[in-house]
Amino acid sequence: MVYEFKLPDIGEGVHEGEIAKWHVEEGQPVTEDDPMVEVMTDKVTVVITAPVSGIVAALMFSEGDVAHVGDVIISINEQGQSAATTATAAEPAEAPAKQACAAEQTVAAPRPQPQPVAVAGSAGTTTTAKSLAAPAARKLARDLQVDLAQVPGSGPRGRIRKPDVEAFAQTAHTAQTAQPAAPAAKSASPNRRQGTPGVTEERIPYRGMRRKIGDHLVAAKHTAPHFTYVEEADFTQLVAIRRDLDAEARAMTDGQVKVTYLPFIIKAVIAAMAQYPVLNSSLDEAASEIVLKYDYNIGVAVATDQGLVVPVIHHADQLNLLQLSEAIGTLSQKARANQLTLDDVQGGTFTLTSIGSIGGIFSAPIVNVPEVAIMGIQKIEPRPVVVDNEIVIRDRSYLSISCDHRVVDGAEAALFMKAVVEILEHPARMLLGC
Repeated sequence: MVYEFKLPDIGEGVHEGEIAKWHVEEGQPVTEDDPMVEVMTDKVTVVITAPVSGIVAALMFSEGDVAHVGDVIISINEQGQSAATTATAAEPAEAPAKQACAAEQTVAAPRPQPQPVAVAGSAGTTTTAKSLAAPAARKLARDLQVDLAQVPGSGPRGRIRKPDVEAFAQTAHTAQTAQPAAPAAKSASPNRRQGTPGVTEERIPYRGMRRKIGDHLVAAKHTAPHFTYVEEADFTQLVAIRRDLDAEARAMTDGQVKVTYLPFIIKAVIAAMAQYPVLNSSLDEAASEIVLKYDYNIGVAVATDQGLVVPVIHHADQLNLLQLSEAIGTLSQKARANQLTLDDVQGGTFTLTSIGSIGGIFSAPIVNVPEVAIMGIQKIEPRPVVVDNEIVIRDRSYLSISCDHRVVDGAEAALFMKAVVEILEHPARMLLGC
């Protein structure tokens, strides 16, 4: 029996997902609960495991394709029949169009014998018809710049599989290296990236996390009219206090928890929100209502290999400095290991993004809609300033806030930032709860 697996409802508000990575390919045996596919939503990437054991009959989507909840994304032959047997079975008349299309491709006439081996990516190498190939094989062919029309397939009815592409690429490479050496090229510019001779550019697929980030930022910029306000803060007292508390925290936790400036800034932001609650809100356009939030769920932007993600510290007002430090560390590690869950990234009410470790004077971050404000934190460094008519060295930094001008007025943002700075410049009051 063929088991058709449909993309499940991954979480509230998620209607579609991008097929980020297949862990299986057609014709491969799979065991129940084995990792099967990674699906990326606009919030998080999830790994879906195999629902049954059997033989993978067909992958309905390639990596990079977007599937909607309820779409059949894979079929598995529970009886252990070959993929070819499954592919030639008659489809019900009412089968979805995508399945019918997949079946038509599978039972197509045997592909013609391959032409003589051509060097991958050489001039004049073109594909005149779509070859039968597994999605994983197509992706590998794109990565290796292999023309699938030249690759002999070893799968059912000539279907091309990953080993076929790898073998062809190796053969092409051998043929290329066996050719007489070309005249020496002119020495490249020292600033030029070294790659394949004659190749002047590289194309990277715009998909996955990068595309999700782009879609979200475009929607935010087109939806919310932004403005940015910048304030300067004196962190001299906080620098000393943080250094002492960091040493205490490391000793208490055997080095597992370190105290950065973020927990103090979170505390200051929450205290200022008590005076200016509109900064902790969202805009419900459908209902024409500004929604003031009673929960303080603070998102902290984390840079990962796949792009910027924003895990959320829920009920941050109920955590002390040590607990905030631990939460920040845990979420950052999960983000970089691509292990965040939907709960980790949902429900944010305000976002912090820190680029202080890199540098810069100030930034104008984009609001993480549906929130109405985001704060940028810059590098804290010693600077000469005038205090009591004397030039002294103080630890200073700039804080910037970008707001949705539909909800937050400039004066309100300025007063909010003034309150944040006042708290950060007198951190002892923060520790006392004042």
